[in-house]
Amino acid sequence: MNVKTLVVNGLLAALYVAVSLLVQPFGFTNVQFRISEMFNHLVVFNKKFFFGIILGVFITNLFSPLGWFDLIFGVAHSAISLSIIILLSNYIKDKLVLLVMNALIFSFNMFIIAFELKLALGLPFLFSWLTTAAGELAVLAVGIPLIYLLNKRVHFDDVL
Repeated sequence: MNVKTLVVNGLLAALYVAVSLLVQPFGFTNVQFRISEMFNHLVVFNKKFFFGIILGVFITNLFSPLGWFDLIFGVAHSAISLSIIILLSNYIKDKLVLLVMNALIFSFNMFIIAFELKLALGLPFLFSWLTTAAGELAVLAVGIPLIYLLNKRVHFDDVL
């Protein structure tokens, strides 16, 4: 990994943490509106953003009231979901389709977080899956046009 990639991913991780902590009460447990999840869309344009997003999730989850549960399950959720979209990007070239797929994949995979909430807090699995998936889908759906239009100006595929 070159220096530019390291710096950009470090900045992305820092932005993820800063934005997450701004809305901290809504970023954990079974009602989640973690606005920084919009950054997940960046991997659609450049898979090298994977590391910055994962680092941002890890650092943010150090502040989680769920402790080590969030470090394991939250990071796993992001890594699995991002990996799926990177794999799909080998077959799907339309960025808008990939952005929608990304939102759906992340939202569906919230069953991982629902399982975490079941283990850590004893919350009902299906209800937690519904509420966390709804929050994730809402944030990522709002993020689709924002990131798509921002890419027109910034060209995320050329940043790294």
